[in-house]
Amino acid sequence: MAGSLLLGATGCGGDGDKNGLPKDYKVVAGTELCGGNAISADASKSLKVITGSSRFEASSKDSTVVEAAANLALATPALTSGSEDICRVFTPIGSTPHFNLRVTWSLAEGAPNGTPSPKFTVLKMGEETLAGTEKAYVFFACRSDKLVGSLGEAHIVIGVERGGMPRDPQDNVEALKDAYATVAHSYSLAMAKELRCEKNGGLPAKPVLDPA
Repeated sequence: MAGSLLLGATGCGGDGDKNGLPKDYKVVAGTELCGGNAISADASKSLKVITGSSRFEASSKDSTVVEAAANLALATPALTSGSEDICRVFTPIGSTPHFNLRVTWSLAEGAPNGTPSPKFTVLKMGEETLAGTEKAYVFFACRSDKLVGSLGEAHIVIGVERGGMPRDPQDNVEALKDAYATVAHSYSLAMAKELRCEKNGGLPAKPVLDPA
């Protein structure tokens, strides 16, 4: 939503710079997004694979892992019927095409036990990680004293999804799957650390991209 607001602001007179951008508009590196502790150096490189850009619109002040973790802790033990935003990632205004990613969290009843769609590759991270060419999901179990309402345990799903119309990845299928999985792992690990999950929710320090 932040990106659409900024795009709308470019048409307003008097509130922008000489290029028509809002006065507080900033473009930052991937590692500075979403509070500055969500995107690792590897994940930042993966964002370039996904979007084609190494620079992005600065995130809003409340779009952080810290804020999302606090909201998640308050939500437990209730299950989420949909996904809640952690952060949005937008390429800079004027980029062609303008690209956006939605990063979300949700709470599940238990560990995943269904058969994933064949469009996903299953990876060995957390309870399960699903990597696709336009999205990835990391499922992990968290035991933490921060999750009082759920008797200290929750099953968390972190998603990274491309916004806009689907596109044919053609010859870069594996590179895109690895990139989405790397970004989803980075957010998941940051969330697990912020929630003080035991053993970081079983997540590795570095993304594991080998199929399960």
